[in-house]
Amino acid sequence: MAGSSLPRRALGRRLRGYRVQSKKSQLAAGLHIELSPQSIGRMEDGQKVKICSSQIRDLLDFYEVSDPSEGREEVLRLWQEVKDQAHAAKLAGTTKGWWQAYTDQYAPHFDHYLGLEAVATHLTTHQVVLLPGLLQTAGYRRAVSYIGDPSLSAADMDRRLELAAHRQVRLADPNFRVDILLSEGVLRHTPGGPSVMVEQMNHILELIDTRPNLSLRIVPMNAGSHLGLLVQSFTLLEFPPLASHLVEPPVVYVEGYEGGLYLERADMIDRHRRAITDIQRVALTADDTKQLVQQMVKESGT
Repeated sequence: MAGSSLPRRALGRRLRGYRVQSKKSQLAAGLHIELSPQSIGRMEDGQKVKICSSQIRDLLDFYEVSDPSEGREEVLRLWQEVKDQAHAAKLAGTTKGWWQAYTDQYAPHFDHYLGLEAVATHLTTHQVVLLPGLLQTAGYRRAVSYIGDPSLSAADMDRRLELAAHRQVRLADPNFRVDILLSEGVLRHTPGGPSVMVEQMNHILELIDTRPNLSLRIVPMNAGSHLGLLVQSFTLLEFPPLASHLVEPPVVYVEGYEGGLYLERADMIDRHRRAITDIQRVALTADDTKQLVQQMVKESGT
């Protein structure tokens, strides 16, 4: 997929590991292959950097990774995947991800998330205040956008709605599994007013009935103690194997008012997996969730 960051992430993570193991700085690595330390950092973060095969090999030599069994061949295979992907995207005329046409409509930190969401095969999200973007109707998205920027122009609003609609196309992909754990309070909030929320809840009911790859379970207000009260909102993204058959580790994304966090350490992933298990313990079943949403629609009287 154009714009996929998976091989680049895997390559960058391994190069960072070998650099740290060899006790070399980003500055030293950059000087060795005539790149800035910032470029080394971007590459290690899985971002696009102009670099050639000989420079990759020179870095491996500099990090004293000479034995194929130590991972040298693995790094070179990943680098070949990065090149093959870039070549295929160039031939297709899609060297950027589709979402990058909307960079003026989202915060810079969210670009990386959209790239990960576009290639994830399993997304699990726990939300305590707002509905995740994959579920939002145009009316709900519009209301939330105006909360953040009341002076937003009509043209910019249309582009934000286009972006949201494009993201939601992935829900039609049977290979994309989505598990949503939603605080009941999310549906009790009414951005845009009761009529917007009724339309939104009816949309949720339609998705429940028509998208077998989507699971929605509500955590009721009287659920008692569970880890979701501490961990708050987050999204766990999991990915398919790379062409080299390596398994790309999951990422936990945590969004805040001033930016986002991307958590990749194994202990952090494990803690969020435990939180998911504990939240699932107190969440309503899928059938009971559907009944509660239907009841809330009736209670609205709209």
